[in-house]
Amino acid sequence: MTRTLSMDQPDDRNRLDAMVQGVIGKPLDRLDGPAKVTGSALYAAEYAIDNCAEGVLVTATIAKGEVTAIDEASVLNMPGVIAVISNDRMTARAAQGGAGESPVRKVRQVAYRGQPIALVVAETFEQAREAAKRLQITYREDDDAVIDQHARALPTETSGEPTIQGNLDRAISEAAHAVDVTYTTECHNSAPMEPHASIAQWDGTTLTVHASLQMLKYNVKELADSMGLAPENVRLLSPYVGGGFGSKLGISADVAAASVAAIELGRPVRVVLSRQQVFQSVMRRSETTQRLRLAADSEGRLTGFGHEGRVSNLPGESFAEPVTQASEYLYPGENRTLRIDVARLNLLTAGSVRAPGEAVGMQALEGAMDELAVIIGIDPVELRLRNIPDRHPAKDIPYSSRPLAECLKTGAERFGWDVGPRRPCHTREGEWWIGTGMATATRVHNLNEAEARVTLYPDGTAAVASDMTDIGTGTYTILGQIAAEMLGLDIKDVLVRLGDSSFPPGSGSGGSWGAPSTGSAVFLACEGIRERLAKRLDCTDEELTLKDGFATVRGQSIALPDLLKGDEIEEVGHFKDGAISDSFSSAMYGAFFTEVAVNAYSGEVRVRRFTGAFVCGRVLNEKTAISQCMGGMVWGIGSALTEENIFDKRHGHIVNPDLAEYHIPVSLDVPHLDVVLVDERDPAASPLQAKGVGELGICGAAGAIGNAIHDACGVRLRSFPFTPDKIIAELEAP
Repeated sequence: MTRTLSMDQPDDRNRLDAMVQGVIGKPLDRLDGPAKVTGSALYAAEYAIDNCAEGVLVTATIAKGEVTAIDEASVLNMPGVIAVISNDRMTARAAQGGAGESPVRKVRQVAYRGQPIALVVAETFEQAREAAKRLQITYREDDDAVIDQHARALPTETSGEPTIQGNLDRAISEAAHAVDVTYTTECHNSAPMEPHASIAQWDGTTLTVHASLQMLKYNVKELADSMGLAPENVRLLSPYVGGGFGSKLGISADVAAASVAAIELGRPVRVVLSRQQVFQSVMRRSETTQRLRLAADSEGRLTGFGHEGRVSNLPGESFAEPVTQASEYLYPGENRTLRIDVARLNLLTAGSVRAPGEAVGMQALEGAMDELAVIIGIDPVELRLRNIPDRHPAKDIPYSSRPLAECLKTGAERFGWDVGPRRPCHTREGEWWIGTGMATATRVHNLNEAEARVTLYPDGTAAVASDMTDIGTGTYTILGQIAAEMLGLDIKDVLVRLGDSSFPPGSGSGGSWGAPSTGSAVFLACEGIRERLAKRLDCTDEELTLKDGFATVRGQSIALPDLLKGDEIEEVGHFKDGAISDSFSSAMYGAFFTEVAVNAYSGEVRVRRFTGAFVCGRVLNEKTAISQCMGGMVWGIGSALTEENIFDKRHGHIVNPDLAEYHIPVSLDVPHLDVVLVDERDPAASPLQAKGVGELGICGAAGAIGNAIHDACGVRLRSFPFTPDKIIAELEAP
């Protein structure tokens, strides 16, 4: 049976609080942890498939043009080489994971350097790699490639409908205090630990692919479309995914190429991208140029708010980094201008990287807010407290909840925030300037349609099944906790099976919607099981208590196996996101507080303390939620200080396409991270009253570090990342 709920209005039943098993919210260890740390968890490329050939991609060495010839004979006589494939089906649709179709780029029409154009298949990986290096390609190169993303004269087109209310120019000119500043951020790479990889098998009817993917219900349709197959003839398996951060929302070249090769050759084919190919061929976060204009009255209350961004993408791509996403709802200002323009470049496709929009939009916005606080001469926390609107400033709808003030106050107290206006260069320890900074955190709350199947077996154990993926976020554990709580079982008695497209379609991992969406589907299925158990006991679900494998009604208890009498109960929960977002503005909130040291001689920055206070609705697992927030804060350190993909302005290739030169934070860059979760219940968020948390910890974090740098040494930089060369150029003599 299927139990369906559409999220069209708040669900204030608060059913989870009526359960008594006591596992929801607890900091339980991850169910998948032992398999991962012992090496028994198999990732996409690790399956032992008989007669499996190895494929290596060949990528374009020009920025724009056409492949006029591929000399297959140049490698076909090499040892072990089986085939060279350059079929147009190697390019997949909908790279954004169901967010609208992207254009299908013909393999031989080159749009950027690094674009996959062929696959060499051989008996061994080494043979395929050597042949891929030697494959002779002839190009017709166009001389009008656009590859300098920072060129000022780039033509742009507007993405979506701008928000224009009142008269921002007049508000700025008449304001008691105003800022008009431009911030820039560089390209980022998702850099998941597991590279993109696939093993494809074709039995003449069904295409089965082990792949590293985030959104199987969309990925099946994408792959089926690319291969000319019906979706029911495609099966994807992604039980373990070694990180994705958006880069695995859609199917990438490895999936399509392995599938084409398997179908054409009639044998399994494995394709694993090198680290360099992940950087060059999959996806980037767009660089941004963001103009912030803030107007405030004499008390620091915003009367004007402007946020205008320029981002980039390939010609024809629909995605534009939504840098103004948080600006839509976070702060007031009756005079508003929000706009995003897109420049068309012949560079790697830009797409969704962890917290698209807020991750880079918030760090610029929070830098501008700090600048406004300095001009006014007000404490930065107080400025934000004075600018928490009562209703959505553009849509004029209520917030489903708005605990930002609690996060600001809790975080400030936890950190030991020095209240008052900022006075840069106030503390010196030897050759280090010491300063503190803060920023608001927010991430829009998303929901997505999801299904999950829950089965209660005759022995009193249960199983959860969904094609939902766990990309390292703790989904296995959270879904197990929901089922255990609702059915009164020990978590060890709940088997969670994920990442198989033959299971009911979950929400997928993206947009921080996995837990509230697929979790709600599990919740609904368990409600159906509870009702069927209650019917056996001639009571209502509300009268039924399930705990430790026993059902209790009116003081009488019976073990579940005895109640089931050999029967199996199965329910499917079907959760629909509904129309709730038309009535309420829903988001997650938080606040960052950090202390940094800036070397007066070298410009080096060290983050010494970092506190985050976050609110994300009901916390389903304290340990995994804190871990996600910590991970986001680490991303914030990278965005603030080290991370940038650098493109050669002459040829369009990435000059730092690996983890040796693309500098993500490592252990010595990261101080002790202090995370506090502020309690919240939001009935408009989901039936669980839970929201997402996976992306919140990055949104604004880099801005707090930039603000702390200014407080430490007086240098106000507006070009992320804040590398030592930029700081030393602005530092006064020690």
